[in-house]
Amino acid sequence: MAEDPLALVTGASRGIGAAVAQALAPTHRLLLGGRDSDALAEQAGRLPGARPWAVDLADPEALREATAEIDRLEVLVHSAGVAELGTVEQASAQAWRNNLEVNLVAVAELTRLLLPALRAARGHVVVLNSGAGLNARPGWGPYAASKFAARAFADALRAEEEGGGLRVTSVYPGRTDTEMQRAVVAGEGGEYDPERFLRPESVADAVRAAVTASGDAHPTEIVLRPRPAVP
Repeated sequence: MAEDPLALVTGASRGIGAAVAQALAPTHRLLLGGRDSDALAEQAGRLPGARPWAVDLADPEALREATAEIDRLEVLVHSAGVAELGTVEQASAQAWRNNLEVNLVAVAELTRLLLPALRAARGHVVVLNSGAGLNARPGWGPYAASKFAARAFADALRAEEEGGGLRVTSVYPGRTDTEMQRAVVAGEGGEYDPERFLRPESVADAVRAAVTASGDAHPTEIVLRPRPAVP
């Protein structure tokens, strides 16, 4: 009996990444990526066929060691990310570097290391982007720049690999009810109302739809926005 396909989901300990792992669990074996090994172990205990994959994506040597064991990978979902905001006047050079290091460089390097495994499976790469990757708002410059760059990365990867059967999907969720969003709203000085935002499960459903699309289809971009409450 053939094994279920293997999916690696980064940022899987909470938020959108955890929701994506739960959405894929019925059909995939899972590697749950993240830095918090205890949280990953707890999450893996709730999902049959899942195991923790604890690694710091910004550590090149640790990343090389962790990916060396993977020789075939059907799905790679990039959900890990940071959001350091600020105006161009206020944001430090380090804030720009931090966003780019996690939201772009780590994504590119992890994908590069796993390309042989993805090619072997004619696999699928999903990049969880953001509405900020389509429209840069005032005060969001460092984060938006990293997400525009992630969009360019996904476009380049798709152009280079599509002929070999690799699918690449960028997902652009609007603001989503996560711990990161709570921190952003606190920084903006606003009152947090989860009803204003997408649910992580809604974003995960979009990822699952892309991953399970029929073989003749290549879902290249998915844009999601919170739906206004209807009185």
